[in-house]
Amino acid sequence: MIILLLGSGGREHALAWKMLQSSKCTKLFVAPGNAGTATIASNVLINPTDFDAIKNFVLQEKVEMVVVGPEDPLVLGIYDFFKNDDNLFSIPVIGPSKEGAKLEGSKEYAKEFLIKHKIPTAAYDSFTAKTVENACKFLDTLSPPYVLKADGLAAGKGVVILNDLAAAKIELRNMLVHQKFGKASSKVVIEEFLDGIELSCFVLTDGKNYKILPTAKDYKRIGEGDTGLNTGGMGAVSPVPFADEILMEKIETRIVKPTIEGLQKDGIEYKGFVFIGLINVKGEPIVIEYNVRMGDPETEVVIPRIKSDLVELFLAVANEKLNEITLEIDQRSATTIMVVSGGYPEEFEKGKIISGFSAVKDSIVFHAGTKFENDTVVSNGGRVLTVTSYGNNFKEAIKKSYQNIEKLHFDKMYYRKDIGFDLL
Repeated sequence: MIILLLGSGGREHALAWKMLQSSKCTKLFVAPGNAGTATIASNVLINPTDFDAIKNFVLQEKVEMVVVGPEDPLVLGIYDFFKNDDNLFSIPVIGPSKEGAKLEGSKEYAKEFLIKHKIPTAAYDSFTAKTVENACKFLDTLSPPYVLKADGLAAGKGVVILNDLAAAKIELRNMLVHQKFGKASSKVVIEEFLDGIELSCFVLTDGKNYKILPTAKDYKRIGEGDTGLNTGGMGAVSPVPFADEILMEKIETRIVKPTIEGLQKDGIEYKGFVFIGLINVKGEPIVIEYNVRMGDPETEVVIPRIKSDLVELFLAVANEKLNEITLEIDQRSATTIMVVSGGYPEEFEKGKIISGFSAVKDSIVFHAGTKFENDTVVSNGGRVLTVTSYGNNFKEAIKKSYQNIEKLHFDKMYYRKDIGFDLL
């Protein structure tokens, strides 16, 4: 079948790499893609949120399935756009409805869903610019650290954690009154801080049935030892070593099942990925957030560990027959290290020539922010490349990724040298 994949990051390169292993995928388009997807699929210069351009392309090229990588098209309602169009409704879209995408598009909506369906989560309240003084009073009732979350989408950077009460109040005003994150912070959720270790649980659902995919742990901070500014993610490990059978059973019964049942009870159409950000507090899993797509760079370790045919899984999702599929998982560990532009996540330069791809052995290089310029691969974003490796354990896999990163070169490239440090 002919498939269109929306997105341009490392997540999309990994999804494309996996889908092309399926005999059911005869042609793959990626919009807009990157230099990595260009070498294995056909890139199309279409913005993933330009639904009219997507419609024209889908009809012109006889596309039979659309797989949505990033959150923006989902939050804007691409699933509903296809469903409500006489020419498109028969083409499956892998991703939730606009209502389902609110689980990521609004932190407040997600919190209300969690509490309604009795899913464990931190205590919270939400505020706007008009209620900023009440928000400051609410902060006074909490113990540090203070967790402030922009309600809307902020490219993975809308969460601020501060230890100082005065600094938290200043930051709160920056978010609400001075719109630090634009419209995303016109409402801010203040949340109780939970002390534990984070992990991500990924679920694929057809709205009724579900499959739990491999767990992963990502590293958001730019600096080693988890210091410095938040980024879109600097590396990931799968599986999470401490996610044993006991913890996974708790995650499934207390979080995954009530989430899928909650979607059904609320009449929310949902055919795609649910990314559940969790924190393990003394052996008890608690939900931090929902995302409505795969994470990046977690995709680059989760997808390579899926042995099953991904297109077959997507077809089962579209036809609500996911219960008929057996999910096969590679028992090896996988790790990925993100290579970024110097200066990221603040100011950085693009257009740096990247070399060394041919020297990489026994690892997979997924492109994130790259493009071709005069037949040469150059940097085109903050997060540029991610190097994924398998190993009998995560230490072995990490070692392999670092050995291969040393073979890659571009001016001012940077990567964390301590991914997995907290799991040792």
